[in-house]
Amino acid sequence: MLRNSSGSSYNRMGRVIAVANQKGGVGKTTTAINLAASFAAAEVNTLLVDCDPQSNTTSGLGFLKDAGRISSYHMIMGAASAEEALQTTELEQLWLIPSHKNLIGANLELVDVSGREFRMREALAPLRDRFEFIVLDCPPALDLLTVNALVAADAVLIPMQGEYFALEGISELLDTIERIRQALNPGLGIEAVVLTMFDDRTNLAQQVKTELQNFFGEKLCATTVPRNIRLAEAPSHGKPALVYDPRSKGAESYIRLAKEIIEKQVPGVSPQPAGVELQAPAEVTQVLTKANTEEPRGDQATAVEEVPAPVEEMDKTA
Repeated sequence: MLRNSSGSSYNRMGRVIAVANQKGGVGKTTTAINLAASFAAAEVNTLLVDCDPQSNTTSGLGFLKDAGRISSYHMIMGAASAEEALQTTELEQLWLIPSHKNLIGANLELVDVSGREFRMREALAPLRDRFEFIVLDCPPALDLLTVNALVAADAVLIPMQGEYFALEGISELLDTIERIRQALNPGLGIEAVVLTMFDDRTNLAQQVKTELQNFFGEKLCATTVPRNIRLAEAPSHGKPALVYDPRSKGAESYIRLAKEIIEKQVPGVSPQPAGVELQAPAEVTQVLTKANTEEPRGDQATAVEEVPAPVEEMDKTA
């Protein structure tokens, strides 16, 4: 069981963490599943929300495809509440809101809906006092579903591989986060950056880690997640790694990652402020949904913690 340094478990308003990377194949869904499972193993009530139409998080927890089951599609479309979409899992303190391939239709169905970027935030608001962590598995693309997840989140957890191309891909994600902050969610920050599929035996991986450490500082997690066959096998059995093989290096690394994130939290984090007009400027919404390439208005920036500058400034010669 994971607890804070004083020996007592946390009991506070739920913190919403979006696990996001616009590049596929970086261990995003594996991180969402196993981090949420590790939070639950730490005896904190945790909700995992599958925001990806591919539904890999849903199947990774042993849920078969079921078009009749209430899912994140129904939740974001307002056809059902988040409470109605909750599913229990094998872990006592882990709940899931599953996804379905129909969720891809929300990108089109919500286009003309007022306040469409805030649908997930509004839907999850009633559950924030019930769960201490709400983990959102985002699609590996910048679309309206990803925008909804980032608007609903308090912070973004970025899984990255220790490879050269990972340094190139992070720039677009940081730009997206900054746009969301300026126009839709001023409180959005970076929770952490975690190296996944990490092979510490190679010079390249060590050099990339050094570059990320120099760029992100304390935001880069001390915990790294190695390539591990048990992590790869676990989804085919519909189980998190710590249930499938709790002694595997993959399971142990995610337990350490959960402990690291929990210990960084400050009790008493408040939920998103109520009574705010949830309507984004039209031109910014168009940028975020790729309707056009206009830049968000400069007068919408707010005095909040700065997101790191574009990653082009990093040394990519590693």
